[in-house]
Amino acid sequence: MNYSTIKKVVAFSLLCTLGITAANAQSASTSSSAKVFGGRAQYRTWSLGINAGVLAPVVAIGGTNDFRYWDVNLGYGISLRKQLAHSFGIEFSGLRGKVSGNNNSGETTKEKADDAAYTALTNRLSYETRIAYTAAVAGVVNVATVDFLKRENNVNFLVKTGFGVDWYAPKVTFANNTTFDWKGHAGDDGNNKWVKELVIPVGVGVKFKVSDKMNFDLGYTMNFVDGDNFDGTYAKSPSKDKYSYTYAGLEFSLGNASKPNLDWVNPVAMMYDELKDNTLRSELDALKNRVSALENTVNQLSMDSDGDGVSNRFDKCPGTPAGVQVDGAGCPINFPAPPAVVQQQTTVVVPTPSNQNIQFDFDSAVLKTSAYPILDSHVAYMKANSGVTVELDGFASSEGTDAYNLRLGQDRAESVKTYLVNAGIAASRITTKSFGESNPVASNATEEGRILNRRVEVKR
Repeated sequence: MNYSTIKKVVAFSLLCTLGITAANAQSASTSSSAKVFGGRAQYRTWSLGINAGVLAPVVAIGGTNDFRYWDVNLGYGISLRKQLAHSFGIEFSGLRGKVSGNNNSGETTKEKADDAAYTALTNRLSYETRIAYTAAVAGVVNVATVDFLKRENNVNFLVKTGFGVDWYAPKVTFANNTTFDWKGHAGDDGNNKWVKELVIPVGVGVKFKVSDKMNFDLGYTMNFVDGDNFDGTYAKSPSKDKYSYTYAGLEFSLGNASKPNLDWVNPVAMMYDELKDNTLRSELDALKNRVSALENTVNQLSMDSDGDGVSNRFDKCPGTPAGVQVDGAGCPINFPAPPAVVQQQTTVVVPTPSNQNIQFDFDSAVLKTSAYPILDSHVAYMKANSGVTVELDGFASSEGTDAYNLRLGQDRAESVKTYLVNAGIAASRITTKSFGESNPVASNATEEGRILNRRVEVKR
């Protein structure tokens, strides 16, 4: 084995540990208003990773090798991952390094004799394969978490597999100490710089959350080459070469720092937390009260005191005797019209609604049930004052681009307008405007301030 390589890997691991300690001391958990069914837009989904470790021409599941002894050598790589769900992502990765082995590392007399016999049989003393680069794409599945009941996990286990392409060049030393280098002599015509083969990576790993922006990764990947010349030696068909990569590295989450990383989100725990949320229960109670009030109104509208088939609301001849046939207005047919009843006009005074803003959830234009009572007070006031018009001004917090927030503010204003129109207010009495993230009523530097900025203001 190459012990200098082991020293380099140990040094790299210590460096990572120091980086983790420093990052952990300086970072704080970012609060999140993410919802279970809020979609990927409320999370960070891209991650960039760097790693280093050891390459070896053996894999954990065993198998034969063309050389008696193998070395460990330094390898290093980079990865870019897109998280599609909390449990699955697509990773693009690259790897460089070298793999080597030999037939002359025996120490005992018997081992040296066996080495000599094997060298004579294969005509090879050693090899060294330089991996110019390996490019691969793989599906990554989070299979388990140590702290599953927490809203955000801190330790994830994963498996991955995919396919890729290896560009490499073996350099072989023969029994007579002559060498042959495939670099520049590869391919069918013998004039390519590198040998090119398909490769299937299969790996496992564990990641530790250091902060909201960084995690520490440990992993092991077996690479199965679709060829038998990775070590510069052809064996009996259908033998295929393979090698492994054991690594440690750091992965950095990309995107808006105010959003949580989807890779660490646990939707089951989030749903449990939401069900325990007092705000959600209050909204549910408000919705129940509103449904109950609507049911009472419907019952009152459908009440028919005299039983003539016409509800009290539309019955112009209340108190019709039982059995008397009536028309659509509830008055007897072929009977003189009842004397006109002079109804005393009463003036209903509707209080002016408060200037309370209509609040929205993050990246949402859907009305919350807590907004219904506020909007109902505006509906009552506008119905009682037919000359009143309103302007609905939509706003957003600072997450996202200016253009996106301008559209979001307009959508929120239109959502309020739809509610008022459905409640019986003419659309011509309502105008909408969007101010996007401009004119905040609170600081966008805190989540509490951003919550207040996600609003619609009703102006008369």
